[in-house]
Amino acid sequence: MSVKGRGGVGVGEMGSRNVVVSRNLALLLCFSSFFAGILFTNRIWTDPERTNVESEACDQKLKVGNHISNYSLGKISSAQNDISTLNSKISSIEMKLAAAKAEQQSLSSADAASGNLKRKYFMVIGINTAFSSRKRRDSVRATWMPQGEERKKLEEKGIVIRFVIGHSSTAGGILDKAIEAEEMMHGDFLRLFLYCEIDVATLGTILAGHKKKPRVYVGCMKSGPVLSKKGVRYYEPEYWKFGEAGNKYFRHATGQLYAISKDLATYISVNQHILHKYVNEDVSLGSWFIGLDVEHVDDKRLCCGTPPDCEWKAHLGSTCAVSFDWKCSGICRSVERMMEVHKTCGEDVKALEHASF
Repeated sequence: MSVKGRGGVGVGEMGSRNVVVSRNLALLLCFSSFFAGILFTNRIWTDPERTNVESEACDQKLKVGNHISNYSLGKISSAQNDISTLNSKISSIEMKLAAAKAEQQSLSSADAASGNLKRKYFMVIGINTAFSSRKRRDSVRATWMPQGEERKKLEEKGIVIRFVIGHSSTAGGILDKAIEAEEMMHGDFLRLFLYCEIDVATLGTILAGHKKKPRVYVGCMKSGPVLSKKGVRYYEPEYWKFGEAGNKYFRHATGQLYAISKDLATYISVNQHILHKYVNEDVSLGSWFIGLDVEHVDDKRLCCGTPPDCEWKAHLGSTCAVSFDWKCSGICRSVERMMEVHKTCGEDVKALEHASF
């Protein structure tokens, strides 16, 4: 049975409409959820892909950056090596130029006087001398030092012998004029060892054995005590640099005669302004070679005593190149004894003529 109110809608009709609305709403919610799910799913799957792409891009950038960094470091290292090589070449060229300059300055006057235009020598013997030592120089000229044409022939073999002397404190004074007059007569000065008996042929033969060595230091090697007491001979003012009292010097050649190769002479010439000089010249020379790649050659033929020492050594087949008295660091009373020592210990007069180096 149905009951209707005035102007209204019945209860049955009202319920039917509510059911339709609820179904439509549910359907709308379903579609909305479906689309939301699709959108959410797409977001979930898209983000990892983008992350992977971005990660790969970052890795690629890092690789490129590392490659560029390594490339830059390699170029820098290569440039540093090139600079080091260039510096070494420049240093070598400077040394050669300094050597050529020193050689030209020291020998040009002598060459001009003798007419000898050679610039490459096998051996240069320098004899330290003093202004007052004219008689000693004459005794050397009269014994083992060739004169005139014989000296020219010797220089053709590549051997130069000169007295080495500086200039007086009064430039152009009587001392300088006396040396200049002596130079005009003999032509055997080098203006800027002591008077030993030197057998030039024997010395040349010894040095010829080391001819191909670039940095060689030949002499009678010793290592004497460092003397710290003032007033004694060979006193060392800088003794404290050598450690405790009673210590010895490093190994170095005795000062009477030693030989160094051209490379070492050039090294000294180029660096003389920074090389420290001890009171003893032979110690100074030895100190300059510490830390350098230098071959030290200990040859006792360069430090024989005067007769009878040099005489009996010659009989044993070990001809001395140099003879001197240790107590005098040369030949004692050289003016009177030079001829005697030369006759007893000197080499044959033809030895130098037939020598080949």
